[in-house]
Amino acid sequence: MKVLVTGHMGYIGSVMVPFFQAAGHEVVGLDSGYFDGCDFGDGPASIPELRVDVRDVRAADLEGFDAVVHLAGLSNDPVGNLDPNVTYAINFTGSLRLAAAAKEAGVRRFVFASSCSIYGAAGEGAKDETSTFNPVTAYAESKVWVERGLAAFEDERFCPVYMRNATVHGASPRLRGDLVVHYLVGTAIASGEVLIKSDGTPWRPLVHVEDVSRAFLAALEAPEDLVRGQAFNIGADSQNFQVSDVAAIVEAIVPNSKVTYAPGGEPDLRSYQVDFSKFAHTLPNAVPQWTLERSVKDLYDAYRRNELNIDDLLGPRHTRLLRIEQLKNEGRLSDDLRWIGEASAVRAPLAS
Repeated sequence: MKVLVTGHMGYIGSVMVPFFQAAGHEVVGLDSGYFDGCDFGDGPASIPELRVDVRDVRAADLEGFDAVVHLAGLSNDPVGNLDPNVTYAINFTGSLRLAAAAKEAGVRRFVFASSCSIYGAAGEGAKDETSTFNPVTAYAESKVWVERGLAAFEDERFCPVYMRNATVHGASPRLRGDLVVHYLVGTAIASGEVLIKSDGTPWRPLVHVEDVSRAFLAALEAPEDLVRGQAFNIGADSQNFQVSDVAAIVEAIVPNSKVTYAPGGEPDLRSYQVDFSKFAHTLPNAVPQWTLERSVKDLYDAYRRNELNIDDLLGPRHTRLLRIEQLKNEGRLSDDLRWIGEASAVRAPLAS
């Protein structure tokens, strides 16, 4: 297939693109470039790309593609809460505009990166794809709205699929320091403290970034009638953890580290366990292969190999909110997160 991956230069996209290429697909990227230069190791591989804000995509941009894999958006709760109206404009309105343009251009498949965070304050028990949504942040709410909006586009010519990712972890050419596993490994290496900011009780389902890529590839290649209009929780039942359990695993792997709790840590409203059996049953060849223990060992080695220090991990290079604020403070981004002046992202010609 010829596949457009939005957000291809981000944390997940920079890992997913090589998976698609290795499977023989022709991949083109679309990215606004917020995180240019925020590399970990060698950084992402270069592929043909369009530098276009997802809010500005036109049908003409998408002609000739067989599928769109939509990862782009404001990617976590702190950034989403910076200005919820901008979050909705990019994550919700922008996503539906992209889907409308894709359908108009004759694109048949639309694989959407949703999130298990839509279950939010979930209470007891593991949530499956039929469970009630209870989002507690603008980011999670935007994912709910997109899923509902995309359903209106579904027909025999257009196949949307909703991939509800667990909390992602694992090394990437565009590493994020604001993910729970990455943060805990970083503090353990830097200070010997596996520092928990909450009371440690919230539940998080976890999934490795390579396993997310493997799942999206399977959804991309599956028979349309098998996945059309379907939502899938992406992860594994064995990878539901309380934050205190994650910290204990980090403590066991990072030498001379000890779990500590930040003063004043409280329960987090975002607490949910998730049932992943539907995806395992539907596409059994793409079930996750990574465990949290394996990922923590890999991250520990990658941090040391690349001499990553805690200031860099928790600074603008690897923390999404700080990067956005940096670009705004430098006068490069407007309040609605559009490029200003010479940095303006325009439709650049496709080039490798």
